[in-house]
Amino acid sequence: MIQREYWGSRLGFILAAAGSAVGLGNIWKFPYVAGANGGGAFLLIYLAMVFTIGLSVMLAEMVIGRMSRKNAIGAFAKLKGGAWPLVGLCGVAAAFIILSFYSVVAGWTVAYMVKSVAGELALADSGALGGMFGDFIANPVSPIFYHALFMALTVFVVLSGVGAGIERASKILMPALFGLLVILIIRAVTLPGAAEGVAFLLQPDFSKVTWNTVSEALSQAFFSLSLGMGAMITYGSYLGKKDNIAGSAGWVTLLDTSVAVMAGLLILPAVFAFGFDPAAGPGLTFITLPAVFAQMPFGSFFAFLFFLLLAIAALTSAVSILEVVVAYFVDDRRIHRKTASIAVGVIIFLLGIPSSLSMGIWGEFTLFGLGFFDLMDAISSKLLLPVGGLFISLFVGWVIWPAAKQDVAGANGVMPFWVDGWGVIVKFVAPAAIAFILLKGLGVF
Repeated sequence: MIQREYWGSRLGFILAAAGSAVGLGNIWKFPYVAGANGGGAFLLIYLAMVFTIGLSVMLAEMVIGRMSRKNAIGAFAKLKGGAWPLVGLCGVAAAFIILSFYSVVAGWTVAYMVKSVAGELALADSGALGGMFGDFIANPVSPIFYHALFMALTVFVVLSGVGAGIERASKILMPALFGLLVILIIRAVTLPGAAEGVAFLLQPDFSKVTWNTVSEALSQAFFSLSLGMGAMITYGSYLGKKDNIAGSAGWVTLLDTSVAVMAGLLILPAVFAFGFDPAAGPGLTFITLPAVFAQMPFGSFFAFLFFLLLAIAALTSAVSILEVVVAYFVDDRRIHRKTASIAVGVIIFLLGIPSSLSMGIWGEFTLFGLGFFDLMDAISSKLLLPVGGLFISLFVGWVIWPAAKQDVAGANGVMPFWVDGWGVIVKFVAPAAIAFILLKGLGVF
């Protein structure tokens, strides 16, 4: 009989769940999405989406996990059965696919840590840095090596267990992440001309707001919290009945959002200080920012700290994504955690190889008009995650609502004043918003 684990402390759970939510989406994606959508106005809309729809769906996932004490598939089977476990299957499939290409990108951050130490990023010419980045990701060997290294580290944390592995790592990595952010923000905002970047992020200009701004803010809020893949169901399943689940969800949401805003305060002031384009897209991280660091005193040192920060954020998310899949095999297939972690990790690594090669020698190979990397991204982010999030909201709001309310009330049975508002969101608002993300992602409009 495999004994199911619990979190050792509430702080450990909050840091682990926040680590799950905090990832490359916060530090890599948020600044350039904000830059492309008007800065401050986008930030306000994003915050509104996070603390209404995002927080509500996160709490719904945690409630499903704690009520069932099961993995993402087993939770739906235990609480209702029927076809509902297919929702959990969507989450497990999404986690499996996402980690395969997420680890490839995370490997790039590790490689760029090495490059910064070796002085290879000390180039102020963004054109030369763009060429370096293109050559690196197109290489058929080097990115796969770093992909393997990152996956091995992720597997090591997960196979050590919930308490000794995930919780212990989170208690080290999350404070380190915030510490690095603070150091880099101080350096960024003290650059000459940085005030323009701070103003761009914090002073809203609503004349730039379009429906696309609202759509991007909603999508960013949903995906930055790691919703729809069962990560919070899995982490919630290790909670005790006496834990304040709503308060924990609030803290996780606050920490996740803080990292996104802090990343904006790090990247946008530095970009403005040196006259680069804040809407430079994904290349902002691996091309524009190295050019920025190259123009700073001790630029290689700050470049190393930045890519270390990215690697830590990627690792805390990757651990939770792998745990979604491993928990299923431990709970339902009764496979030992170490065996499941290594086996699943190896398979995910192998699936990631075509994603890496699609940046180079397999670049001409496409399915449905997409390269392998982009296809994996599209299947997970545009289909599986929204479908999972949609049905998670409907499940809590319409199928198990009385029991969900009672679970939130906790051991003392005192019903929170906000519970009916939460009910309105998970029953009506969140499903409508997620359906919008789904249909937009599928190109319906």
